[in-house]
Amino acid sequence: MSEQITVALDAMGGDYAPAETVKGAVLAVEEHSNIKVILVGQEDKIKQELSQYTYDLKKIEIVNATEVIDMGDVPTKAIREKKDSSLVVAMKMVREGKADAIVSAGSTGAILVGGQLVVGRIKGIKRPALAPFIPSKKGFSLLIDCGANVDARPEHLVQFAQMGTVYFENVMGKRNPTVGIVNIGTEEEKGNQLVKETYPLLKECKSINFIGSVEAREITTGNGADIIVCEAFVGNVILKFFEGVAKTFLSCIKEGLMSSLRTKIGALLIKPAIKGLLNTFDVSSQGGAPLLGLNGLVVKAHGNSKSSEIKTAIAQCIAFQENSINEKLTKMIQN
Repeated sequence: MSEQITVALDAMGGDYAPAETVKGAVLAVEEHSNIKVILVGQEDKIKQELSQYTYDLKKIEIVNATEVIDMGDVPTKAIREKKDSSLVVAMKMVREGKADAIVSAGSTGAILVGGQLVVGRIKGIKRPALAPFIPSKKGFSLLIDCGANVDARPEHLVQFAQMGTVYFENVMGKRNPTVGIVNIGTEEEKGNQLVKETYPLLKECKSINFIGSVEAREITTGNGADIIVCEAFVGNVILKFFEGVAKTFLSCIKEGLMSSLRTKIGALLIKPAIKGLLNTFDVSSQGGAPLLGLNGLVVKAHGNSKSSEIKTAIAQCIAFQENSINEKLTKMIQN
């Protein structure tokens, strides 16, 4: 039997907290026997939500935290002043070894700041990076960075590529995954100053399998690279544009299929294929975005996550922990 993994869940973080976060925790412990969830937040509200469910009492614990970091709070100020917020208390549990990971659907800015100030960076890591898996026609690619470093330098992007390689190899089980840098063309001389300065450094880096530039249109086809490297501004635009296009495209398909009796009959016949298509373009199907490079695992779930996404983000911590990702990142940076 796998070793038990303890996940601190920011029960108050997200658009639908605590109802959906609590439900997600219940679903996670029902589905995975080796997970324990610590619900961190306002105890009375969490207990009220938990009262609706039947669950293994040994697998869910509550830790009271009286404050909540709101989306409108200034991240640095909130982390420093709201010491008893659900996010800060949960992060302290990771730092102190009381939890193996934290999952939060709360403020991205606060999670990034708290990750560095509370959990702390691995020695030698210059900048931590958010690294979500995004779907393509041929599977999934790792997008790094998608939100943590809008002012990244070339050496940061090289380290993102190295961290992404370690993570992809161990979680996806693919040896020597390919690495590409987002660019406006495939020619080496193209790109802005950051890309032009980073490209030769990636070519020289022996610990990654760099294949050159990747244009944005190649990401969804799966013809680009396993690991897509960029600074956070570009990465965040790619991620949100992808989510918006996928949502609009699938909405148009549904409307078209429901437009007449004839199309409704056709919809019944192709329902299994449509369901598969929906899953293919579901960005949240692989969980949240881990903040790679910290002394503990911090997973940022979508702010609008419902219970199924919270459950998946919690389960995501299993592969990270079982594959000793942080230990391997530490070893990588020391070599």
